[in-house]
Amino acid sequence: MTTTETKTKNDNGLADMVKRIADDIHEGGFEPAEEGSNPALDYLDDALDIQWVTQGGLTFIGARVLVAFGGPNIWIDTAKQKVEGFWWGDYASATYSDDPMDINGCLEELYNMRLDEAKRRK
Repeated sequence: MTTTETKTKNDNGLADMVKRIADDIHEGGFEPAEEGSNPALDYLDDALDIQWVTQGGLTFIGARVLVAFGGPNIWIDTAKQKVEGFWWGDYASATYSDDPMDINGCLEELYNMRLDEAKRRK
């Protein structure tokens, strides 16, 4: 189930875009590029930026993934299970309660691989 919150002045479609992304995550509605490939990894392949959310000791909590930029800026926040969109002064968010593609798990794997690589470089 997804819930949506909006603070918009214009009907620019921001709330619909944000809700569609949250629904896709919640329902696992993304088709992988090839049969048998990881749908979460394929989904993240289109990410424009990833910001890691960690706590002391560099423990992974989640990530913020930028999935749209330039018109609306839309971020997926896996720590909060929330999709947030910003467009000029408008704001929309939608929460999701399920992640059947395991996007957060895939991000945790990527984070740990990068952390291990950084430690080896020292």
